[in-house]
Amino acid sequence: MKKMSGLLFVIITSLVLILAACGTSKTNTKEEKNGSGGEEKKTLRVVTDAAYAPFEYQDKGKIVGFEIDFINAVAKEAGYELEIVHVGWDPVFIEIGQKNADIGISSITINDERKQTYDFSLPYFLSTNKILVPEDSDIQNAADLVGKVVAVQKGTTGDAAVEGILGKNHKDIKKFDDNNLAILELINNGADAVVADNGVIEAYAKNNPDQKLVVKGDGTTFDAEYYGLLFPKGSELKAEFDVAIKTVFENGTYSEIYNEWFGMDPDLETIKAEQDKQ
Repeated sequence: MKKMSGLLFVIITSLVLILAACGTSKTNTKEEKNGSGGEEKKTLRVVTDAAYAPFEYQDKGKIVGFEIDFINAVAKEAGYELEIVHVGWDPVFIEIGQKNADIGISSITINDERKQTYDFSLPYFLSTNKILVPEDSDIQNAADLVGKVVAVQKGTTGDAAVEGILGKNHKDIKKFDDNNLAILELINNGADAVVADNGVIEAYAKNNPDQKLVVKGDGTTFDAEYYGLLFPKGSELKAEFDVAIKTVFENGTYSEIYNEWFGMDPDLETIKAEQDKQ
């Protein structure tokens, strides 16, 4: 290999650094053709915890689920492509907080504490925490959790709800990185109950009848919750995605996706009423 001159080396090195910097951009762009000619579409980095079936989970190496179909439909309306990455629950918030990702989606409940650090889209899903127990359990409601060992996913509203009943960091609360591990603890008799979002545990009980698990609700103790897309504070994407969310609600796309994953129609009236409050 021939040696490069000093000037040539400096020029080439500068070009490499420039190209490398371009490659680290959080938001990539690519050209796509449509009927009216070339159109530039941005690719957004979306982070999730893909261990939360049926909302988002991995199937043969691909991330699928209700929320994946939902955000793809919304992004299409807004004119964006998506790169969806599984990072885990806590890293979702870290990535968005440090602006290493554009959007977080992972059944994230909108609440005042999180609003201090992040921006949220309009709400798109109505949820509540419920209790997963063996069918012969004497646990019927939230009050019956006192004196029982309860498994939760740490850092979730289910975690907070159980702490509100048993006490903060109570010895009878077992915290796990995801709900799959919490449910496994229940199946292995390491816990008496799991508290989590209804969509997750209802789907698990329905899809695993051999486990003989049932779901118990408590509308008095567990409040209604609404999921939203998570954005870095001050993100310009929020306004665009809010418009797109309203569009998929109005044109029937949301109901179609919801029915496909849950086998029923969504409570559009309640969700839209909550959207109007924002």
